[in-house]
This record gives sequence, structure tokens and C-alpha cells, in this order.
Amino acid sequence: TNPFAICSFNDTTTHHNKPVTTMTYANPMDQKIETFYRQIFADLKVDQGEAQALQDFFNKTNPPPDKIVWLRATAFRIGCEFLQDSNDHNVALLRAINAIVHAVETARMQPKPLEGTDKFDDDKVSEYFTSILEDLSVDRDENQELFDFFTTENPPPPDKIIYTRASAFRIASGLLTDDKATNTQLLRCVNVLVHAFEQTCLMPKPYVLQQPVPPTISVEAVGVDASIEKAVQHLWDLDNNRLHPNEDYVINVQRGKKPWQNEDSARQPLFTKIDTKVLRRPTYKAFLALLDNYVAETGVAENVTDTERREIWTFLKAIMQTGPMQFCHKYCKANATRTKVPSDTQGFMKLLHKVWFDLYRRSRGGRDDSSGFEHVFVGEIKDDKVSGFHNWIQLYLEEKKGALNYKGYIKPKSRDSAATNEDDHILTIQFDWNGVEKSVGTSFIGTSPEFEFALYTTCFLVGQEQNRVTLDTGDDVFDLNIKCFTMARDKIGTSFPEAVGHWEE
Repeated sequence: TNPFAICSFNDTTTHHNKPVTTMTYANPMDQKIETFYRQIFADLKVDQGEAQALQDFFNKTNPPPDKIVWLRATAFRIGCEFLQDSNDHNVALLRAINAIVHAVETARMQPKPLEGTDKFDDDKVSEYFTSILEDLSVDRDENQELFDFFTTENPPPPDKIIYTRASAFRIASGLLTDDKATNTQLLRCVNVLVHAFEQTCLMPKPYVLQQPVPPTISVEAVGVDASIEKAVQHLWDLDNNRLHPNEDYVINVQRGKKPWQNEDSARQPLFTKIDTKVLRRPTYKAFLALLDNYVAETGVAENVTDTERREIWTFLKAIMQTGPMQFCHKYCKANATRTKVPSDTQGFMKLLHKVWFDLYRRSRGGRDDSSGFEHVFVGEIKDDKVSGFHNWIQLYLEEKKGALNYKGYIKPKSRDSAATNEDDHILTIQFDWNGVEKSVGTSFIGTSPEFEFALYTTCFLVGQEQNRVTLDTGDDVFDLNIKCFTMARDKIGTSFPEAVGHWEE
């Protein structure tokens, strides 16, 4: 059942007879979806027959679970751009937004099993939604009340899911005014209400990467070096959870320096701001939970608690619901020769746990004090030097709490290299961590946890210690050496990118 008719779409990319403002996108999926939304809102024709076409769009685009909140919030954000003085137009706009939300929920989500659905009351929905939307604001307490309403006070059964969500749009249509600012605030309130509804009443469908591993990427077809390079670019293109520079986050690279220069060349922090909402996405949230599980000093035995074990498996399950990690699994299964890669997801996660999270000794004569994950993503201190620490999220968090002092970026070795700037997705920098210096460290910036995990896993299982690749990040092209070294016979000792060259397209 489709509560509102679905809007048609065409090839135009303008609205109100004005060109749409262009922007730089972190990945092609974002641009494709935003363009698609604008096409819908520019037309606003209601045609029941196009409901399936809209749903097919999301099935074909195949956004991962981490994108669902973004898909819905973006529909509201772009919809606000199309508000006009005409009430009829704005009602049609609300119907179009609801149609998009309906298609997203139908294509990418499924009902959660809720208790107490037998006491569901239609009238309570209308009364409560009206009280929320008439106020034109939802504070923290009201937001919690929304969650309580859907989970305990009036949980909807599966056959009332569509009715419940559509009621928010129906009631909002009757509250539209001739004031754009008021209508914009109304749409924001509807978005908050629908967000609470989706978080409590729905859950993502299991994600399956629809693309097979291209034959031209296989090691047998092109050799290890070319195969790894193609695989790395493919992983980048699949990273739909990557952040937008100067939108989701802002960095300030400031002055460059040579590695042997240890003076502080940056008066300001590296990270100017981060939209912390992105850190609540499932894979980011699961990744964050792991970062405080380790002791930085080598030689000190790590103690893994039951809670920390659960956090590891939560993270592995989350990243396996993404394109980069599902491609990594397929690619490694097809091309790894040194390690047997299981074909089933559970078996592959056990392998990931072994190579990344099983503990080993990094200090001679010491106890199990390290793991690949700790070294690469969290960082360690050994012999009064920072070791590892190649993740931008950890950089941001440690800088935010005052434990890390950014001292400037490392100038490229070649004079022909492009200038380092704020939209680069790869930075080589110098910093102090807890008073200990990291003279040279290279990290990806803005990439998702699943991308980096997939990249280093791929190089470890299929590649070599030195993996020279050329990576096109959109506005920039980087020549990289992805280094990957083994410890304790069959576990990751370290893995990180080394920037060899950089130029702008």
C-alpha cells in the first residue's frame, strides 16, 4: 500500500527555473540521490504507477544501512528548498517527501518485532502527532517521549506501520501556513518525528552487495600489483559512508614542514569541526566503542573483558553490512593464496577477529600487549615514540580531549606534488600524543571505518608488504604505498598508507 502517490521524475536538474547549486560530493551515490530528489521535487506530479519505479531506484542504488538516516533527512533538507507561498504546492511537496520516505522504508527496512501492539490506537496517533507538530519544536525531553510513545505507549503492529508514518505527513499538511520559515520548521519537526518512528519501529534489511568481483580485477588476470590497485580503487568507489570535507567536517592544515623539524608549525588544531551526528552511524558508533579498550604503552598486558569482546563482534557485524567489507570478502576469497578465506560470512568474521584482534607480544619478553587493531587504529607508545596511530577518528577524539597536539603537515617529497589543503582525503602529519612525538604519520581523512578495515585486510590477505597503487579520490590523485607487515606469524602487525605523490585533477 502506498499512502500517497509517487512523484514522477525527469532529466532536468533545475527548480524554479534556476540551476541547482553544485557541490563536491564525498561519493557518487550521494550526488545521484540528491539529484534524483531534486528532480522529484521540481516536478511534483502525482502518479500512482510510479511508486514501483521509485522503490526500484533505491533497490538498484542499494544504499547500505548506514545511509538510511541520511536518505530520509536529505529528502527533508532538499524539500525545504522547494517550499513556496502556494499551499497546494506545499501539500504536494509534503506528499512527495512522504513518497520518498515510504520508498526508502519499503525497499531498505523492515518492521521490528514490538511488544504490546494489540493495544494500538489510531486516535492516539493523531492526537499525539498533532500536539507535537503544532508546537513547531521538539526538545530533548519530547524526543525521548516520542521514542517511549512508539515502544511502550502505542507501538504499531506491522499492518499499521505505513498508517503511523503517513499520519505525520497528513497532519502536517493541515498545519502549513503562508510563511516559509514556519513551514521549514514544520518539516524539521516531521523529520524528527519520523526519525523516532523509524528508530523504534523499523530496522534495516540485511545488506547484500549486488556487484560481483569484476574478472578484470583478479590476480590471475592482471597480476598481484595491478589487481591490488584495481581493488583499492573499487573499495574507494564503494565507500558510500565517507564524509564530505568542508561539510561533515572541516580541517585546518596550516603550515607544512620537513619530518626532522620538530617545532610546532600549527597554532590551531587540525580539526576545526565535525558534525557529530555522523559518528552515530552504525559502523562509526561501533568503531568508537573499541577505541578506549586498550593501554597505549607496549609491555603492559591487555585485558579483554566480556563487554569488550561483545563490542568487537558488534563492530565486525556492522562493517559486514557494508559494500567495502562484502567486496573485501569476495575479493579475498577469490584471490588469497597464503590464507584460506572462508566463503561464509561468519567464518570470514572469525578470520578478521584472528588477524586484527587476537593479542600478541610486541615487546620482547613481555606479555600479550598488542593487536593489529590497537596498533593501526588506536596507536601505541613504544620506546618513547608513538607507534601506529593511523586513523583520523582517533586523531580527532584525542585532539578534542587535549591529549594530541597537531604540529603541521609534512611537505611532499616532490616539488611537482599538489599543495596540501583542506579537502585532501590523505594527509601526512606530525603530532605529539600524550607528550610523545609522532614525527611522520599518514592517515586517510573522512573515510569510513569499513573502508580502512577493508583496505588493510585486502592488502594483508592478498597483497604484499609494499603495495604501490594510484588512487583517484575525485578532486585529487594520490600515488600511495600501502604498507602491510605481519607479526606473530599470521596477524597484522601494522598497515598504513605512505603518500608517494599527489596531484590535482
